[in-house]
Amino acid sequence: MSFDGMSFEFPDLPGWFTVAAVVTLLVIAALLSAVETSITSASRPRLAEMERRGSKRAGLVAKLRDQRDKFISAVLLGNNLVNILGSALTTSALIALFGDAGVLYATIIMTVLVVVFGEVMPKLWAFAHADRVALILAPFARGMVAVLSPLANATGAAARGMLWLLGVRVRAADEEAEAATEELRGAIELHGATHRDATVRKERQMLRSVLDLADVSVSDIMVHRRLVVAIDADQKPEAILEQALSSPHTRIPLWRGTPDNVVGVLHAKALLSALRANGGDPSSIDIAQIATRPWFTPDSTSLLDQLEAFRRRREHFALVVDEYGGLMGVVTLEDILEEIVGDIDEKHEFRVPGVRPQTDGSFVVDGSVTIRDLNRQFDWRLPDADAATIAGLVLYESRRIPEVGQVFLFHGLRFEILRRKRNQVATLRISAIPDAAAQKKAAATQAPPSAPASAA
Repeated sequence: MSFDGMSFEFPDLPGWFTVAAVVTLLVIAALLSAVETSITSASRPRLAEMERRGSKRAGLVAKLRDQRDKFISAVLLGNNLVNILGSALTTSALIALFGDAGVLYATIIMTVLVVVFGEVMPKLWAFAHADRVALILAPFARGMVAVLSPLANATGAAARGMLWLLGVRVRAADEEAEAATEELRGAIELHGATHRDATVRKERQMLRSVLDLADVSVSDIMVHRRLVVAIDADQKPEAILEQALSSPHTRIPLWRGTPDNVVGVLHAKALLSALRANGGDPSSIDIAQIATRPWFTPDSTSLLDQLEAFRRRREHFALVVDEYGGLMGVVTLEDILEEIVGDIDEKHEFRVPGVRPQTDGSFVVDGSVTIRDLNRQFDWRLPDADAATIAGLVLYESRRIPEVGQVFLFHGLRFEILRRKRNQVATLRISAIPDAAAQKKAAATQAPPSAPASAA
């Protein structure tokens, strides 16, 4: 070989040595390809569980994935080194045998060998058994990274510098976390996506809800103040006792002066204990003494933070207030749990209270039903960023207070206003929008026999 008057020749090597060296280099290239594919494709949750159980190799795979830049640089560097060296040895040997035509022969032979044995076969094997192959080759990968680490660091820094010059930004740590969450969401959607089993669908709903805890605020699931059962603390103990016993709730807010001025929370168990201690005479019960101090939480608190607060304070009941301190409603531990597992008390097939299925496939829905409950129950994709209830969504989309009988079409559904209570949408009918072909077929079916076919 000569370059600008300079000549270079490989030393004469025995034929068997050249063949053995090329085969060895192909084996190393195959291992490097298998390492790259298996470690990047291995199941992160499964390996994390194996590491928790004490698998050292699973921990080694996790460390290699955490050092992804260094690992990828080392693999690519090693792969190119062995492939180039193997090609050079083969070219030198074939030139000695066939002259200049050896270059063409070497190119064809090494292309086939590298693609088939050094790339495709090991990657197919590693992809089909990613977890097992990653665990088997983890020590080899660690040794390879250790040997090539200095040069890999230099090439990695050079690559990042070139990307920076080209205006390409490497993903930051927070973006990595967001990408991992999106990957998990995608896995949840794929979980039983083609399976119609109700149990699988319920599992998918629960997993979605767990991931949404940090994105949903207590104002989205609270019981609105209009529906909250509260008692005037200035009443006589007999009246308070009667109202408390007639209420279906065990914790009842006490207010004084105005319903916004909550002064305590009365627990039914504490009330009955005090009644028993006083020999059944309610007139001598000091309601203020047995009531607990109210706990207020901002309406913007996420469900994840509120759940942690419930656990930390060992309480199940909180009053939700807005930025001005006005009472908005109440939230309980059960409300948050129901966001994950669905309604706990409902025993009917359709577990969302306020939703009544009709024979024509539509649903008559109370305006106070939350969008999240409907999405969970029917796998709809109604947006809940600008409204919490289905009535609020209709108001937001229509930009008006609708009249009874008005129909709105959005998000692939038909909304018909059935009943209005003052300025509030009380009841509406939700049904699917039939496609144009189905509407045309229905019109043709209902047309009189004398009508021409084009009338449809």
